[in-house]
Amino acid sequence: MFSFYDEIYESRNICRVSTHHQQTLPMQLKQMKEYIKNRKWTLTIEFQEIGSGAKIRPKREQLMKMARRREIDAVLVWKLDRFGRSMADLVVSLNELREVGVVFISLTESLDFSTPSGRAMAGMLSTFAEFERDIIRERVNARANGKAHGRPKTAALMKMQIQHLKGTGLNNSQIAKQLGISRASVIGQLK
Repeated sequence: MFSFYDEIYESRNICRVSTHHQQTLPMQLKQMKEYIKNRKWTLTIEFQEIGSGAKIRPKREQLMKMARRREIDAVLVWKLDRFGRSMADLVVSLNELREVGVVFISLTESLDFSTPSGRAMAGMLSTFAEFERDIIRERVNARANGKAHGRPKTAALMKMQIQHLKGTGLNNSQIAKQLGISRASVIGQLK
């Protein structure tokens, strides 16, 4: 187990900002360097990746290779979403870092995955990542099978049908039942 107070660890620092938020990069770097100094770590390399979070991020890949070779002991990021493209990608990366014994810390969320509470949070993130993958899989399967997915049509899209049915003498409850929408939606479209 790591003892951050007794030993000095090399740490790696990765910053990524979207192109329209580049002005925040110096502030992120300053605060991360202060954190490293307060932990009495030695910063030996710093990665800055500026981009939109595209699939290929060479600096992040270089960092992960260094972690696999155990050339680093810790990774410090400004924010979780700066490190992973998606929840699933983040969890896979965090699990890989944990398996090779590299500590991961997210400064703004105060997450340190070397602590019991940090490991619990990693477990919860893993659960949400699995949920995200299941939702995506469900959408892909629905699309492949030609099934509708997403939100159902709203009453606003049925306004002309609602008005027509009202003109035929149906009451609001009958219109709602026939169109599969709420009575309140029918009333709202008739105003």
